[in-house]
Amino acid sequence: QVQLVESGGGLVQSGGSLRLSCAASAFTSSRYAMSWYRQAPGKERELVARITNAGGSTNYADSVKGRFTISRDNAKNEVYLQMNSLKPEDTAVYYCNARNLPYNYWGQGTQVTVSS
Repeated sequence: QVQLVESGGGLVQSGGSLRLSCAASAFTSSRYAMSWYRQAPGKERELVARITNAGGSTNYADSVKGRFTISRDNAKNEVYLQMNSLKPEDTAVYYCNARNLPYNYWGQGTQVTVSS
């Protein structure tokens, strides 16, 4: 059964850091572009960061550029999101996504709450 399992969320003060992890199972994630999305209450899900299958290219939402870093370890079938200088507006449920159309997989999400 294909699974993406996120971990590393939690409560942090403004200016703090968190590192999210996403573990993939039952498929070879190295063949997929991997992304992190987030969804805040009352808002649409938005792309935060994406990394290509080989890890050679990344892109970020303007709101997180310079603060967040996406990376992957294909040997471990994992992808990470290092989040620094967190702001209250970063509060959301963060979702891991794997895409290699027509295949598109989602994790269950992990809550990140940044207090002011």
